[in-house]
Amino acid sequence: MKETYILTTSPHIHNAESIPRVMYSVVIALIPAVLVSIYYFGVSALIIYLISIASCLVFEAAAQKVMGRPITIGDGSIMITAILLAMNIPSTSPWWLVVVGALVAVVLGKQIYGGLGHNPFNPVLVARILLLISFPVQMTAWVEPVPLFSGVDSVSMATPLGDMKTTLMLKGLIDTSHFSYMDTFIGFVGGSLGETSVLALLVGGIFLLARRVITWHVPATYIGTVFALTGVFWLIDPTKYANPVFHILSGGLMLGALFMATDMVTSPVYPRGMLIFGIGCGIITVLIRLFGGYPEGVAFSILLMNAATPLIDRYTTPKKFGSIVLDEAAK
Repeated sequence: MKETYILTTSPHIHNAESIPRVMYSVVIALIPAVLVSIYYFGVSALIIYLISIASCLVFEAAAQKVMGRPITIGDGSIMITAILLAMNIPSTSPWWLVVVGALVAVVLGKQIYGGLGHNPFNPVLVARILLLISFPVQMTAWVEPVPLFSGVDSVSMATPLGDMKTTLMLKGLIDTSHFSYMDTFIGFVGGSLGETSVLALLVGGIFLLARRVITWHVPATYIGTVFALTGVFWLIDPTKYANPVFHILSGGLMLGALFMATDMVTSPVYPRGMLIFGIGCGIITVLIRLFGGYPEGVAFSILLMNAATPLIDRYTTPKKFGSIVLDEAAK
């Protein structure tokens, strides 16, 4: 009896996951933070989201057309870029700032490297840093949050991290007595659109963990490292260093740890590498916050660790089955 053997190439294990399914899961996870930011910052926040989405879609399609690639604006990846870009700028941002940010994120941060899956750096953070360096006034024009339809005009205010840094420079000590942990937890505080509500970001992060879109390794080690290091400095001198809870709730730590440091394209592939990546992000964030010129270090830390990702992957990739035996035989 003649036997028939079927030979196929990998992968041999399949599941229902696809690029659109993963990308739109992230979009869904961002919705709570989007709604909270619109509620607290009003129509101006909604306009920024709409401009960002429209600009990113146009630049993505145009860049792919010019570069002779298939137009893939329907896979959901550009929606994540657009929403996160809007979340990384103030509600007072002029329309042209959003458009410039979209151009940088899509063309310089993504398509110039070959498109989705080829970019070494997080496109949104590339845009944020360029905008912050080029347009510091517009990128630091924070206002006090005012609930939607309240009829009250917004007034300028500093972010908690900015206020702490300024007070330390002027007085030589910090004062967080007026800081409300609950306000920051729910989102009633000045800052970029998407970084203010820890609660909304946690809801989205838990959703991604439950859907297994992300794993716990990077967020846990990133946030845990910031908590541990700032806790040590706080114990050494509480007059110059804020307590770790303040650092966890303030700034863009939650947004960065849950939605940008976990970017599967620019972060390590394997668990051991993810742990190293998260610890590295945490250390750099703390160093910049406590000793750098900027009050916030999340964007810089993630980009720097993005640059280290290929090296981390190189030394943390597990041995292939049988390779250990072959290595020993070669010796």
